[in-house]
Amino acid sequence: IMAASSAKVVRKENSNHDGADETSEKEQQEAIEHIDEVQNEIDRLNEQASEEILKVEQKYNKLRQPFFQKRSDLIAKIPNFWVTTFVNHPQVSALLGEEDEEALHYLTRVEVTEFEDIKSGYRIDFYFDENLYFENKILSKEFHLNESGDPSSKSTEIKWKAGKDLTKRAGQTPNKAGKKRQHEEPESFFTWFTDHSDAGADELGEVVKDDIWPNPLQYYLVPDMDDEEGEGEDDEEEGLEDIDEEGDEDEGEEDDDEEGEDGEVW
Repeated sequence: IMAASSAKVVRKENSNHDGADETSEKEQQEAIEHIDEVQNEIDRLNEQASEEILKVEQKYNKLRQPFFQKRSDLIAKIPNFWVTTFVNHPQVSALLGEEDEEALHYLTRVEVTEFEDIKSGYRIDFYFDENLYFENKILSKEFHLNESGDPSSKSTEIKWKAGKDLTKRAGQTPNKAGKKRQHEEPESFFTWFTDHSDAGADELGEVVKDDIWPNPLQYYLVPDMDDEEGEGEDDEEEGLEDIDEEGDEDEGEEDDDEEGEDGEVW
């Protein structure tokens, strides 16, 4: 009788334990469903925030336009402003060969235009004076989303003058004059206009739009480090000359001390 009673107790305890597990799993499932509902609300708010932020960006983009125009007019009064700005920018400078710099001396104006809805892309326009390299007055590169929603780009076809296509001569000759660059010419800056391989990660386009265009003056005013280093070396050389002169004077004094009373040198 006692054995039968024990068996009944065990079965009752197991029954209670299984019930607890079922209740716990049910509560967990309900919690997951509620989390999903809350997450949907968060996503909805994030989407709403993005729409409102976009409206604010569009508003201030329009307000900035007259100031960009005024700045461009003032920059036009400064010779070689843009080539100096590009040479002083560490990332852009690394892309510039010797002849690229020569061609960019004819660059008079740079304009970045974000499309009205901003999200779909932007265009960068480079304005050039008459030059020895190509016929174009304006070179442009445009970034946008294609019909499938993927990023893509297109650009102006450069009409090179005879024998002046810098993209065909890139990397073939040593760079003798560029102190800041490597011994070999980098790939030409102008190959950027023909490269559409990865429009979604176009580093040069992003640097111009997001770093240089908002405030080009900060790069134009960067001091020439080569000049500063040269000045330091000149100062050191002058210091060495002074030391040598002082040394000569000291040696003269020692010679005087070594002279005897009769004027003979011991």
